[in-house]
Amino acid sequence: MAGLLAGAATPDAWREKARTGLAAGREALRRRFEAGEAVDRLVPACCADADALVLSAWRLCLPEDAPLHLLATGGYGRRELYPQSDIDLLVLGEPEAQQAHEAAIGRFLSLLWDAGLATSHAVRSLAQCAEAAGTDITVLTAMMESRLLAGDTAMPAALAAALAPPGLWPPADYFRAKRAEQMQRHARFNDTAYNLEPNIKEGPGGLRDLQTVTWMGMRLYGVPGLRALVPLGLLGEDECASLEREWRVLARLRFGLHLLAGRRQERLGFDHQKALAALLGLRDERRDNLAVEQMMQGFFRAAATVIRINDRLLQRFEEQLAGEELPEPVGERYELRHGYLAMREPERLRAGMAPMIELFAAWAGAPLARGLHSETARALGESLGAIRPYGEQPAATRQAFMALLQGPAAVTTLTRMARLGVLGRYLPAFGQVAGRMQYDLFHVYTVDQHTLTVLAHMDGFARGPDPRFALAHEVLPRLRKPHLLLLAGLFHDIAKGRGGDHSELGAVDARAFAEAHALPQADTDLVAWLVEKHLLMSVTAQRQDISDPDVVARFAREVADREHLDYLYLLTCADIAGTSPKLWNAWKDRLLADLYAATRFALRRGLENPVHANEIVAETRAAAMERLLAEGLSRQEVERIWAAYPDVGFLRYRPEQIAWQTLGIAGAGGEETIVLVRPHAAGGGLEAFLRTPDRDGLFAAIVATFDRLGLNVLEARVLGSSDGHALDSFQLMSPQGTPPEPAQVAAALRAALRDPARVRPSRRAAPRQLRHFRVPVQVGFDHLADGSGTRMSLVCTDQPGLLAQVAQVLRQHRLRVHDARIATFGERVEDFFLLTDERDRAIGEQARLESLREAIVACVDGDGGHGKEKAQH
Repeated sequence: MAGLLAGAATPDAWREKARTGLAAGREALRRRFEAGEAVDRLVPACCADADALVLSAWRLCLPEDAPLHLLATGGYGRRELYPQSDIDLLVLGEPEAQQAHEAAIGRFLSLLWDAGLATSHAVRSLAQCAEAAGTDITVLTAMMESRLLAGDTAMPAALAAALAPPGLWPPADYFRAKRAEQMQRHARFNDTAYNLEPNIKEGPGGLRDLQTVTWMGMRLYGVPGLRALVPLGLLGEDECASLEREWRVLARLRFGLHLLAGRRQERLGFDHQKALAALLGLRDERRDNLAVEQMMQGFFRAAATVIRINDRLLQRFEEQLAGEELPEPVGERYELRHGYLAMREPERLRAGMAPMIELFAAWAGAPLARGLHSETARALGESLGAIRPYGEQPAATRQAFMALLQGPAAVTTLTRMARLGVLGRYLPAFGQVAGRMQYDLFHVYTVDQHTLTVLAHMDGFARGPDPRFALAHEVLPRLRKPHLLLLAGLFHDIAKGRGGDHSELGAVDARAFAEAHALPQADTDLVAWLVEKHLLMSVTAQRQDISDPDVVARFAREVADREHLDYLYLLTCADIAGTSPKLWNAWKDRLLADLYAATRFALRRGLENPVHANEIVAETRAAAMERLLAEGLSRQEVERIWAAYPDVGFLRYRPEQIAWQTLGIAGAGGEETIVLVRPHAAGGGLEAFLRTPDRDGLFAAIVATFDRLGLNVLEARVLGSSDGHALDSFQLMSPQGTPPEPAQVAAALRAALRDPARVRPSRRAAPRQLRHFRVPVQVGFDHLADGSGTRMSLVCTDQPGLLAQVAQVLRQHRLRVHDARIATFGERVEDFFLLTDERDRAIGEQARLESLREAIVACVDGDGGHGKEKAQH
């Protein structure tokens, strides 16, 4: 680079050569990166190219005798530069020199920008540097890492002296401010590194965390970097080597991301993940171990290590600043130091799992401990290699582990063991899924983090009623052995990424673990069954009509008894809620509670005596009548309204829904169109009921109206009354969390019902994230056994306005919708419709079905799934 610029005597010539040289330099870096050259060589090389440009421009613009000094600061100052990083510069000189050369400094900075170097700069004297540092800790931090580019070699030392007065950010103040800054930064990312699109630089466990503890070490102890903390006893050699290793992982990801993006980009978004994995040389191994998943697992594991050691260092710095404090004994072998649990003889941990179990048991018994003392945590980390898998452990150790699992703080203990790397060593299958993500929008956590979240929900069930879960706190106390539920939660996804059915493979793992830990045969069988069948209840509830007695009977036969039902219900609730914070809602809670209640009744009645539809209808009518009589309606008035209701309505709706609908009709004063909207009991969603003269296209107009209001339809019940009215019910959710007011929704529906033919779906651009995923369109048909209808299934990529557009296609084909179940799993949609022709019969002609299939595919997939204006279902 320096040779290329040597002959550039004018600014114009320099600009041209600099742009060419910068582009050539970045291309050379790309080739070296693709060839696998170590990132700790590439980062300094990138910095050297920038140095050559900056120095050349400085010499071109500033006279050699100018009393000014040019320093690199921040990341550029510590020679950690990435292809699109900013260049942080400090022009140091007295005010008179600044003023005399103001125009030349401006020309210098303009040249750098013209060349393509993004530059941030400051022009200050030493006194001004001290003043700015005193008011802004980020200014101080940037100048702490300065190095000389041009000028007097004594200036870096002079700057360091100017920033050294005791009153200028004393070590304790600096530590507190930087720790608070890190906490605020982590909070912006929900305090977790496990984001679908993590920030490599600023997120928890990212490069900034490494830099933060480095800066603290510099300010508190005057050392030049992390490795200099090792001789001081503040950082173990193993810890330092781990941080250096993880820096290389993170730095390589950031370097490659800059090369791909062609601009400063720190968030590893979906638009770059696949390309970056390819640039790193990773390849898909199989469908459930994609290259992008391998890359992200590497990131998450590196981030977890950085977080772990970062926490230890912060604790050590805090203790050093706090000074000596008498420890508080905790039993014979432990004590609290500055509030943290310490092992008096941490070298015992080198013996492996047995003393570690003792440590975690002591920790569980010390609720006032702020955490594990850093020295004990370091000894634990250095002893991880001594842990043998559970299959090689003595029986006493396995029994001790089970005792932890049955203790009152079992979930907290398992989470601690996972975070500190112990669980993955004892249970190698768990170690394999540590940091493993799935490349989709449905699973927002890595497998290990999802598992721990599931266990946390199970723990919550035991703490008392939670309005989000209707029955969980009632069911949990009935469990014979609650720790078996935790075991099922621990193993339910443990086989992901291996190829094959993870439920079946996980059941094999669970059985082996249970047998090795001497669980009774009945307990072993139960845990293995739960792992193998952990998706059964959610699939049944969300994809089938659970108001159908045959559906409930089939599910009851699979479950077989009350014990299996109780465990499976709780596992299913925890699994769904632990998949994504946005996935669990009042509708899903009600759905699972209804299936649980119906199955419990079927089991109590006996599988040999299946419940028949006419019995359910009679029970629903009686229960609804009781409610309505209590509300003041007469039996005659209720029977008059119900005379037009089809029997299937009493099969599909709960008694309280029938009562709500009936009260609305009774209070309408004979109006032809009635619209009722109410919030879900647990909040977060709406239920809508419409009674209006039936006509074709009604369903399409209604769902298009919901789409315009930003509401997702979760379930639709579309019935026809004997007096020519549609009786339509919808369960609705808002993806934004807060739905519109019921009155607003009701008004919009009334307006749409005045002229349904004029209502059309809105068209909006697909959300950015959806554009990076592709689910092949699948349309399937099958007929009801009695020929009364045709079921249509639709699997495809989610997109804006999907249901409204599909409804328009059904309308164009003169088909009627009688039932719809809408399920969205991240980017994947699985919708089910019950259809009839215009004469309310199954769609018998094969040609008509093929025509419908082609139209649905064309509607859903018309743009090949690459961003045509569509909107979120």
